[in-house]
Amino acid sequence: MPQPPALTPEQRAAALEKAARVRRERAVVKEKLKMGNLTLTQLLAQADSDETVGKMKVVSVLESLPGLGKVKARRLMETVGISDSRRLQGLGAKQRESLLKETAR
Repeated sequence: MPQPPALTPEQRAAALEKAARVRRERAVVKEKLKMGNLTLTQLLAQADSDETVGKMKVVSVLESLPGLGKVKARRLMETVGISDSRRLQGLGAKQRESLLKETAR
């Protein structure tokens, strides 16, 4: 099993702070999706320019949408042909179109 990189205490603290900040930002985005303040279309557009949003997993975003739970989100991804490990910035144009079309129903 590979060992984690050797970091100085300052580098480790900086990495931990960055990870915590990114988790908070992603939690805010998911909450906005749940409340309906942010649409999937807006989020996909934001994923192109914002690295924090772009690196979110598609399944976690879908689970945050109102009316979609874990089972429906995974079923939707299977229907569209998206891998469980896929992230927003890795979606192709056809996958984005299919997702938007299926979630609009």
